[in-house]
Amino acid sequence: MIESGCVKCGSRDAGEKEVAMTGAGLSKMFDIQHNQFVVVYCRKCGYSEFYNKQASAGSNILDLFFGG
Repeated sequence: MIESGCVKCGSRDAGEKEVAMTGAGLSKMFDIQHNQFVVVYCRKCGYSEFYNKQASAGSNILDLFFGG
């Protein structure tokens, strides 16, 4: 598989972090963070993409970021 790198700058130096966010309505009022994502970001330019943690559990997220 050929990986092209970051869509913005072409760098192949990427990192990933897990984040949680509140939704709307009551979850926002009570600060319930049930929306979980994996953020993949370019270490060179900062470009970031969010992936739903549950939907991406069985795939390699870095491959998605690089267009694989």
